[in-house]
Amino acid sequence: MTETTLTAIRAGDEHAARLAEFSDHYADIQRRRANLYAEEARLLARSAAYADAFADATVPAIFPPAERQELSRRSTCAALAMATRTPERTVQRATNDAEKLVNEAPAVLESLEAGRISARHAQTIIDQLSDVPTAGRAVFLTEVLPVAEESTNANLRRRARVLRERLHPESITARAVRSEADRRVEFEPAADGMAWVHLFTTAPIAQGIVERIEAAAAESRAAGDTRTCAQLQADALAALALTGVTPEDVMSSPVLPHPIEVQEHIKPTVQITVPALSMAGVSDAPGMLDGYGPIDPETAARLAVNAPSFTRILVQPETGAVLSVGRKQYRVPADLQRAVRLRDGTCRAPGCGRRARACDLDHSVAWDHGGTTDVGNLACLCRHHHRMKHLPGWNLDHGPGGVLDWTTPDGKHHRTEPDPAPF
Repeated sequence: MTETTLTAIRAGDEHAARLAEFSDHYADIQRRRANLYAEEARLLARSAAYADAFADATVPAIFPPAERQELSRRSTCAALAMATRTPERTVQRATNDAEKLVNEAPAVLESLEAGRISARHAQTIIDQLSDVPTAGRAVFLTEVLPVAEESTNANLRRRARVLRERLHPESITARAVRSEADRRVEFEPAADGMAWVHLFTTAPIAQGIVERIEAAAAESRAAGDTRTCAQLQADALAALALTGVTPEDVMSSPVLPHPIEVQEHIKPTVQITVPALSMAGVSDAPGMLDGYGPIDPETAARLAVNAPSFTRILVQPETGAVLSVGRKQYRVPADLQRAVRLRDGTCRAPGCGRRARACDLDHSVAWDHGGTTDVGNLACLCRHHHRMKHLPGWNLDHGPGGVLDWTTPDGKHHRTEPDPAPF
């Protein structure tokens, strides 16, 4: 055996040993992470049980019993969310999943604690378990857990869906009719002036929409349009929604309208904050579209021209101070309401992002207790946080400049401040 061969063997052994060290350490980290997830699930389940047990003692009797329990739970989740700067809905969903894991799938929880499955495996099982009738859950868990302990989460998800379908006593037709009631459209802001629009509808309708925009894009492409297929499909859907352009129209005029042309058909009731110099065309500072965020000044100006019902807010470029608030809008609120909603932007509870225009205007010091109706005593609170603020253990102090100091039932303090002028 040559020296070169011996060196190669030694290097190979060292590499194998180091790789084993990395893989063992990584596996140990994943086991500990799974164990922590199980610990979190037990804690959240205990917090929910505690909220239920003390609902009658912590929520005023003016609320009916079922509502007292819901308010107690939401108050508990809100305190946990504020303590960790986590969205309340995230804590609420995690709590619901934790209860299922602890109370309905103890074997899955045990496997998670031992690190035999990951948090993702456990979440997949709980997600599918929610749609399995009570009578079939024991069989489902017995069959799905060994799969989880021996396969990737992707394979588990596929096997679990098949198993759930096999065990479900209700026909898929009946379930499809029930699921159809959940159809909806959701808006998701993205970066650089872009956004997603998600449509949740029946599979045939979704497939029909896709086929329609593909046909329109193909016709435009065949007519010599140089846009990519993806761009043409996006533009086709926008044209369908905003102008009524159809594939039949494309047959006679095959080139799809450009997004800028389609945008001219938007007649929204929106709030746009525009730096004064941008409106004058001598600055490229972005505008702020309510509910989305920064948009380029050309788009802001175009919307300002095309939207007859919007509030245009001009801000002083150096200080960000409000210079004027347009009066022309679909509904004309009181000046005071507009000023408070403009200042707050969103619900002023810690972590809540509900837009101000969908919130209540709350007297921080109640009118009955001598509170005044002015900008120094009004704040935007969504209906949930407005009600929660009045529960025992919650306290809100309204300081100068719209600063709100919150105290939660666990004695912790959280401060929210109005957002500064964006640019």
